[in-house]
Amino acid sequence: MLVVRPSTFVDLTGIERLLNDTDARVTTLPKERDKLSEKISESDDGFRSGIDGDGPASFLFVLEDTDTGELHGTSGIDTEAGNGYPFFNYRLDEIVHASHHLNISSKVPVLFLSHELTGRTLLRSFSIDPQMRDTDGFDLLSRARFMYMAANPDRFNQEIIVEIQGIFDDKGVCPFWDAVGRRFFDLDFLTADYYCSVKSKTFMSELIPQHPVYVPLLPEEAAANIAQNHAAANRTCQLLYREGFHKSKFIDPFDGGPVLKGQLKYTHTYSNIRFKNAKPSEVIGGMKYLISNQSAHNFRCAITTLVDGIGDSIRIPLDVAHALNIREGDQVAYSPL
Repeated sequence: MLVVRPSTFVDLTGIERLLNDTDARVTTLPKERDKLSEKISESDDGFRSGIDGDGPASFLFVLEDTDTGELHGTSGIDTEAGNGYPFFNYRLDEIVHASHHLNISSKVPVLFLSHELTGRTLLRSFSIDPQMRDTDGFDLLSRARFMYMAANPDRFNQEIIVEIQGIFDDKGVCPFWDAVGRRFFDLDFLTADYYCSVKSKTFMSELIPQHPVYVPLLPEEAAANIAQNHAAANRTCQLLYREGFHKSKFIDPFDGGPVLKGQLKYTHTYSNIRFKNAKPSEVIGGMKYLISNQSAHNFRCAITTLVDGIGDSIRIPLDVAHALNIREGDQVAYSPL
């Protein structure tokens, strides 16, 4: 059975394998063992603090096959984008240039360095085995985060953002970075990406000028890639659009990929969640649901078939109840797949 749960230090080797096998760029999970171990430690602190924690916290989940013990994916949440530091993006706006004497008026797209998104809840660290992309495991790994936020709503901002991987090639050449960031950093894209993974985006404020960047002055390919996602992120975007996310006016400052925004209470998963008391028993038939326990530090989420009905209790398959650490009478959350 596939189950999403909090990461632990035992998962370190499995996460390293995932990062090497996946074709997605996971900036928030560095491949260096020491740095990755720090990320797991931060997550462990976040889960242990539970709903009583103060200040920003990071949560890292893993997708585990409980039959084999093998890990198939990771996903994460930051309660506050930036984790107490400015969270930088480019904001894409327009400036109107006009001359009444010449009867000319034009709107020019301009990029402004911004940290307006600082403090929003950030979905991050999504990686999954390629063979799992077209399975229910993909939905489980991504959407389990909304189930966790439903169990602990006071820890999270209602506005959620997701940075989507932008366009670069197999050799790490990124047209947007070469046209913008590299002009000020004198670093190739992969090196800048590395610094972002082991440190944070705050180093951008030290090197990038605060002046606006006029999009028409950029090379054609770089301008065309603004707010466009990498092909490897298509499946992620489709899922988030179904959840109710939309493209914002912000883009990733490194690769120019889009930043999606959504409201937690209006997401498909969150808005359709129901809460009932569990009754573990034999269950035959029914519809597929995401189902989770309500633990802040020992969270578990899976997909199973349920037969919903009237009343305060719902029958749950015995193996699912065991995998989710659910006993009779425990409150569970469930949402249609």
